[in-house]
Amino acid sequence: MEQSTKMAPRALLIAGPTASGKSALALALARHLGGVVINADSMQVYRELRVLTARPSPEEEAMAPHDLYGVHPASRAASVAWWRKAALDSMARAVAAGRMPILCGGTGLYFRSLTEGLSELPPIPAEAREEARRLLAEEGPSALHARLAAEDPRSAARLRPSDSQRLARAWEVWRGTGRGIADWQDDAPATGAAPYEFRAIRIDPPRDSLREAIAVRWQAMLRAGAMEEVRALLDQRLDPALPAMRAHGVPELSAVLRGEMALMEAGRRACLSIGQYTKRQATWLRHHPLAAPTSTHSINARIGGVEQFSESHLGEILSFLKKAH
Repeated sequence: MEQSTKMAPRALLIAGPTASGKSALALALARHLGGVVINADSMQVYRELRVLTARPSPEEEAMAPHDLYGVHPASRAASVAWWRKAALDSMARAVAAGRMPILCGGTGLYFRSLTEGLSELPPIPAEAREEARRLLAEEGPSALHARLAAEDPRSAARLRPSDSQRLARAWEVWRGTGRGIADWQDDAPATGAAPYEFRAIRIDPPRDSLREAIAVRWQAMLRAGAMEEVRALLDQRLDPALPAMRAHGVPELSAVLRGEMALMEAGRRACLSIGQYTKRQATWLRHHPLAAPTSTHSINARIGGVEQFSESHLGEILSFLKKAH
């Protein structure tokens, strides 16, 4: 008797740098395809950061189902492993409801955890975690990076000296397991790839166009209450090393509220930081395919207004999805 094989459900990945129009595109596709937009951005998971992370508005969320936006407290760091489990649960609910999971964001490691899996790490002793946090607070991220480079050069080479969260994680893994986090990550993934047939859309606009979009977005954030959002976050008196406290715009506007920086200078620095980050995002996405080459569609057109940009490309994207079926 011939055996029937059940095809894996399909999922769509929409990736690109900050301010490239991903959310508008995801919304348009969700409405057209009957999908659920699932957040794949490491900052948009935080409940307290709707404005500064440019989360979809309540009006946009009402136009199509959205999930994993603003679901995690800023008082705790959201790990890749936590997100992967939450995303898989959300994807399963979407498929059960007859909807396509549409994962949208700019966090490459989130996407990779689905398409390639995660390496398994043993439990880290509390002493190692406390040491990493203490060194970060006392010496700063650059000094911790130098320490890591002396002990675990492979892991240090993958991290920026300013990336305090990942540096602390790398240090605690090395101290707690005797192996570098790069070695653990290079082992065969313990989880394996998620059981889905992935299609990916990568947005990669020109740099000058993206810089303009970042500047426009910053002004819109200020008008929408970014300062008040940061003030409320500071009122919680959270650990400055937490990811939410280092989200783009939070350090700069915190300095304004403390009287240490003028608002115009804060905007200049924040836009510069966001621009540098988008460059790293775009580079990562170019060198880490999210799906097989024949299952990835790239959009490189100039941004001419986010809504216009996404709608103008809807036809070619739907054609790509149909051909890739």
